[in-house]
Amino acid sequence: MNRNVRITLHPSFDVLAATTAARLITRLLDVQSERGEATVVLTGGSVGIATLKAVAESPARLAVDWAKVNFWFGDERFVPGGSPDRNAGQAADALLDHVGVDPARVHVMAAADAVADLEAAAADYTAQLAAAARREWDDEDGSGDAPAVPRFDVLLLGLGPDAHIASLFPEMSGIRSRGVPVVGVTNSPKPPPTRVSLTLEAINTAQEIWIVAAGADKAAAVGLGLAGASPVQVPASGARGVNKTMWLIDQEAAAKVPEQLMRRDT
Repeated sequence: MNRNVRITLHPSFDVLAATTAARLITRLLDVQSERGEATVVLTGGSVGIATLKAVAESPARLAVDWAKVNFWFGDERFVPGGSPDRNAGQAADALLDHVGVDPARVHVMAAADAVADLEAAAADYTAQLAAAARREWDDEDGSGDAPAVPRFDVLLLGLGPDAHIASLFPEMSGIRSRGVPVVGVTNSPKPPPTRVSLTLEAINTAQEIWIVAAGADKAAAVGLGLAGASPVQVPASGARGVNKTMWLIDQEAAAKVPEQLMRRDT
C-alpha cells in the first residue's frame, strides 16, 4: 500500500464523526497559521453531514477564523435550489449557517432552476474554479499558466457501497473523464439521477484527501478501495492526495480490511 495512505479505525459512527470534525478543525488551524486562509472541499452523505454538525458543536471551532475558509463541494445533485437533496443546503444547515463564514468564499454548484441545463452547471463550476485558481496564481509568482483548480487543503469524500466517490460511479463516463475538472453526470444509479461532480483529476490535486465511511454496507467498498483495483471499476481506489490520503472508517466498515493496516482512534 502507498506509504502516503493511512487507515484509521473508529469504534462507532458517532466517534468517527466527532474525531473527523476534530481533525478538520486542527487542520484548518494549521493551514491558517501557515497561509492565512484555508480551503476545504465538502461532501454530503450521512457521515459527511454528521461531521459538519460535530464541527458546529465543538467548542474548538471558535479557534478557526471561518471568514477565511474557502468552501467548495465535491459534487452536487442537479435539483432545484430549495430541494432538501442538495448538499449545499445540508452543509449550510449543519455548519455554514452557524460559524460566520464569508458568503463570497462558499462556492456552490448551480441548481437546476438557476441554469439552462446540466452542461451549463458544469461549465459554471469550472469557471468558478478557474477564477479562484487565477487569483491564487496572481498572488504568487504568476509565471506560467494558472492551474484549472485552486489549492484544496482538505478534500472530504464519502463512499458508496459500490465504491463511488463524489458522483463518480463505477464504469460510467464520469470516472473516465480526463482534461476537465468538472463533469455532468446522467443516469446515476443512486437517485437523483442527474448530478455535477469534480473529476478524479481535480480531486487528486488536493493536498489531503479524507475518505470517510461507516457501516457494514461499506465494508466491501472499503476493502476493494484499499486493494488497488482499477478506478474505473472501483472509483475510491483512484483517490490519492498530493501529500496524504486518509481512510477514516468505523468498526463495521473495516470488516474486510487486514488488521495490520489499521491504527485505532478512540
